[in-house]
Amino acid sequence: MEALGVRIGLSVGPSAAALAFVLGGIALGTLSGLTPGLHVNNLALLLASVAPAVPGPPRLVGAAMLAAGVVHSFLDAVPALALGVPDAAMAASALPAHRLVIAGRGREAVRLSALGSGLAVALAVPLAIPVTRAMTVAYPVVRAHLPVVLGLVVAFLLLTEGSLRAFCGGAAGFAGSAALGHGTLDLSPAAPLDAGGMLTPLFAGLFGAPVLLEAVSGSGVPEQDDATVAASRRTVGLTAAAGSLAGAVVGYLPGVSSAVAAVLALALVPGSTDARGFVVATSGVNTANTIFALFALSALGTPRTGVMVALREANAPVNLPLLLAAAGIAGLAGFLLVLALGDRYLRTVGAIDQFRLSVGVLCLLVGLSWLFAGWVGAAVFGVAALVGLVPARFDARRVHLMGVLLGPLMLGA
Repeated sequence: MEALGVRIGLSVGPSAAALAFVLGGIALGTLSGLTPGLHVNNLALLLASVAPAVPGPPRLVGAAMLAAGVVHSFLDAVPALALGVPDAAMAASALPAHRLVIAGRGREAVRLSALGSGLAVALAVPLAIPVTRAMTVAYPVVRAHLPVVLGLVVAFLLLTEGSLRAFCGGAAGFAGSAALGHGTLDLSPAAPLDAGGMLTPLFAGLFGAPVLLEAVSGSGVPEQDDATVAASRRTVGLTAAAGSLAGAVVGYLPGVSSAVAAVLALALVPGSTDARGFVVATSGVNTANTIFALFALSALGTPRTGVMVALREANAPVNLPLLLAAAGIAGLAGFLLVLALGDRYLRTVGAIDQFRLSVGVLCLLVGLSWLFAGWVGAAVFGVAALVGLVPARFDARRVHLMGVLLGPLMLGA
């Protein structure tokens, strides 16, 4: 009995410590996910910079970092839904999630996002094993022909636009963002935060600022209807599964974002290409990406996301059982947090003057750009915002702005 008691005591202690670190990561991911404009890669860089000062074994610090990244991938959909809602007259050119909010279906969109991310976690783990085995064989070929593969992705995105006007707008957005990325990604400007980088001003300018500028004259979040999910269980399940599969593309293929993978995923699920399908697929890709990237780091030694880079820089061992358990706990917490906080976020934002809110968040994005990349970052943010306005002016998808990463990779930069 004493021996049994000792064994129990020794097992509970480490388990409690691991759980404490995971809960700490969940708290950090909640704060970062609800902060507008804070990209998960910047969260990862911040965590990597402070990891050496955190008391505790590197494996537990790594578990906390992964948990933070998973929860962030759930919750960052909430400010994306609530902020930057344009006037109803612009609904046709609005983001898919914003179209649901304009139609009074924001509460439904919150639940669709939670379902997409939650199902992605459940599906990604069993899928990651065969996908990783296949990619271990295929990756050398993909890597050797990466410009061609990425070129095919770009061609698919452009050719699936609905009109010649949108095609031209998408091509212009891709070319402008690619040029911007080629000229700025390698810069290392002096900045207040050592864990800085050009991704914050580039992504905030290309994807955040244009949405907020379009929403300055809007009426904000209208009154929302009930939270009933109109999509069928089969459609949600199939779209989430497609998003999870597409998450493998993001996890193993550099430069392909969640939005790009979502467009690819929706092509696999006929009849789910509306706004609801896009919300489910994007959320699913965004979260599944973290799981697939973890397996990619374990099998190939190549970190494909900011969180994986942070794990490596923190010298955290890739302990798959521990990290998968942390991801599972964080996934459950993220699902519940989206449901608990999403509706309140929408109501709070809806009660604030839209002009002041949009200007305030724009100022926040400028401030984050300055913190991570100094005054150079603030200037790049302004240029990126101008480039980011282009696709919507031609009724094209904003996903073409991922040329900021795809373009330099295709050129071998």
